Amino acid sequence: MASLMEELIRLLQEEEEKYRVLLELSKKKTPVIIEGDIEKLQKITDEEQKIVDEVANIDLNRQTVMEDVANVLNTDVKTLKLSYLEEMLRKRPKEREDLSRIHDRLKATIGELMVINNQNRELIRQSLDMIDFNLSLQRSMRTAPETGNYTKNASSAGNVLGSAQGGFDAKQ
Repeated sequence: MASLMEELIRLLQEEEEKYRVLLELSKKKTPVIIEGDIEKLQKITDEEQKIVDEVANIDLNRQTVMEDVANVLNTDVKTLKLSYLEEMLRKRPKEREDLSRIHDRLKATIGELMVINNQNRELIRQSLDMIDFNLSLQRSMRTAPETGNYTKNASSAGNVLGSAQGGFDAKQ
């Protein structure tokens, strides 16, 4: 059981380190999103994807260790939580402390990552809303009625807002 706990703690530490890298990448993304630099955003997203793949592999290993621990404890792996393991390790204060510390750090890192990702998601949503607004404005300008284009003699001043002004053409 001791070696399983050591392996679990090691895997949790690795996972927490990877989440810290993701957190730093997410923090880098915020100004890039604000600047609208798509190339930089793509590079950061590619880096993030590599780290996410690494986290997924670590998580698979962690799940395997948790299954082994559940078998040793003769309990269901679905109900086995780190807090339960911490309580079980009362008689082994060093392992309990290590597990508790990494559990707390992991929760804090993931919590901070969620906050930053939610902020970035909101920035992207606002950017998309602004793009949508601008496209709608362009479309409405192209199809605007000519009622405001008359001179004082009541003759048409021409197609001021029409296609002569240019803009986005979906047919091109």
